[in-house]
Amino acid sequence: MKEIKQAEFIISNTDYKKSPEPNLPEYAFIGRSNVGKSSLINMLAGRKSLAKTSGRPGKTQLINHFLMDKRWYLVDLPGYGYAKVSKKAQAEWGSMISEYLKNRENLVCVFVLIDSRLEPQKADLEFINFVGANQLPIAFIFTKADKQSINKTQKVISAYKKTLKASWEEFPPHFISSATSGAGKNEVLGFIEQLNDAFDKA
Repeated sequence: MKEIKQAEFIISNTDYKKSPEPNLPEYAFIGRSNVGKSSLINMLAGRKSLAKTSGRPGKTQLINHFLMDKRWYLVDLPGYGYAKVSKKAQAEWGSMISEYLKNRENLVCVFVLIDSRLEPQKADLEFINFVGANQLPIAFIFTKADKQSINKTQKVISAYKKTLKASWEEFPPHFISSATSGAGKNEVLGFIEQLNDAFDKA
């Protein structure tokens, strides 16, 4: 079982220019509000409350940097598609996220978290296509897989493959996870490890 031995919070901000020095590989985690992002981050880190979990969607409102094993940064980004915040707040978050994604030179992969129980959602597809249009490396994590059968999860993944076929040459790397059972932890951390090695050699 892959484990993160040391996880520390470094900084929160609204401006990517205030992020730590871009000398280590960085991985951004983002998804629709209430997709289970904080729970997944805590599961990967092996900590109960590294990222603050909340029953209230839209809790993450800043770019949060965590340093993992002094080797790489995990970045917790605000969720998208949360209707209950004002249009102004949504626009501010959108601009903050897109500035960070487009300009952060050490960003190795954007992990888009998708609720494995739902058919492709407009907000998810819009964000995925934004990442694609900006030619950023992307991977999907299908969350909450413990809440249904593997067949149902596979059906949702197939629906995404079918929907993205028109605009994507190939389906991005993807993982099935559960913050409750720990499913997907080894696979995601193993994938990050491979990318870290490639970053070091570059």
